[in-house]
Amino acid sequence: MSLALLSRPKVPLLLAIVLLASGAIIGAWIFQAFGVVPCELCLKERWPYYAGIPLGLAALFFAVRGADRSCRSLCSVLAIIFVVSALFGLYHAGVEWGFWKGPTDCTGPLQRGGSINDFWQQLQSVKVVRCDEAALRILGLSLAGWNAVISVLLAGLAFKAAAPSRS
Repeated sequence: MSLALLSRPKVPLLLAIVLLASGAIIGAWIFQAFGVVPCELCLKERWPYYAGIPLGLAALFFAVRGADRSCRSLCSVLAIIFVVSALFGLYHAGVEWGFWKGPTDCTGPLQRGGSINDFWQQLQSVKVVRCDEAALRILGLSLAGWNAVISVLLAGLAFKAAAPSRS
């Protein structure tokens, strides 16, 4: 990418969105690879990133091509996605802190066994990942809390990129 493209006002913002969102999801995968098992809510918190990264790349494409209207539309969608992501992260962090109850489906999968012995074996082998217990805290915030912080930052960048360009 040439330096002239970086002088377009939305390109640096969109690069920041794509890189920050990609870094967040890659960080989640790295934590998981090192044994921090995500709960059901954690997995759902990744969905906005899975949608936001390709949308951010598309918005970046339109910004580079000078298609300001298409770029701004995608940035508006990105802003909404990451506001929802921040709210979902806050919800999950609140569940972890005990401010409110979480969903009842934060349990491990149980499959129907053919006998009581099969059922007993399943109970002994299923590891339940609880949504109301933070698997890891960094500087006092759980990963759900950090998701909320990062999502607010991403939403702010997307709102700024969605604004009309000053000529």
